[in-house]
Amino acid sequence: LTICRRGHSYWELLRKYRYAHRGYHDKPRIPENSIPAFKRAVQHGFGAELDVHLMKDGRLAVIHDASLKRTAGADVLVEDLTAEELKQYRLEGTQEQIPLLEEVLPLFQGKTPLIIELKAERGNHAQLAEATCTMLDRFRVNYCIESFDPRCILWLKKHRPLIIRGQLSEQFLRHGESGGGHGRLTMWLLGNLLTNVATQPDFIAYRFSDRENLCLRLCHKVYHVQEVNWTIRAKEEMEAAEQAGNLVIFECFDPEV
Repeated sequence: LTICRRGHSYWELLRKYRYAHRGYHDKPRIPENSIPAFKRAVQHGFGAELDVHLMKDGRLAVIHDASLKRTAGADVLVEDLTAEELKQYRLEGTQEQIPLLEEVLPLFQGKTPLIIELKAERGNHAQLAEATCTMLDRFRVNYCIESFDPRCILWLKKHRPLIIRGQLSEQFLRHGESGGGHGRLTMWLLGNLLTNVATQPDFIAYRFSDRENLCLRLCHKVYHVQEVNWTIRAKEEMEAAEQAGNLVIFECFDPEV
């Protein structure tokens, strides 16, 4: 039941890089998912991971949480805003705005690659995936796309089969994840990658501390699937992940030291 796709030609390029989680941020000076964080990643030769939400006007915001409370101190959901309204908010006590995807992509043209996470909300998985792919078509960037929501991965398989697609997962029940209102059974199915039979991802992006999952091991053994580990916060973890042949999404330390 853990079917994965193998042998995408893009892996040769994507495997050359380490990926800075939400950009190469340096808090409190450089906030996560900010233009300076992405510029810093490119300057240091790192790829970057970023998160994309679909806004009310169809534009794409680069931010992790749906709520702006943690990052911008405002009790509002990004899905309820337009690009114009988004401009009034500032990130983490700095003067940095929440960027649009179209503002981030030019920084990576001809440079390092991106891991783009689709943050589906309120059943907008198809619209989000389509809008993101349409935007990516406008820029010469190297990238792959991942999501916790298998419906996003299924959309990519059906409509954009050439794009490298990845299933994000972890052992949800271990972390007491609410799963956005999903029941325990759904969380168990997702944690054990049992949607792969439909989505056939090119890679599995799994939480590093949960990586001993049996179904993930099966994906390795049977399909030799590419694993990506998040979020790596120490050099020892990075070395362990890379020794296993996995790509790393890191934060809060300098991998070069």
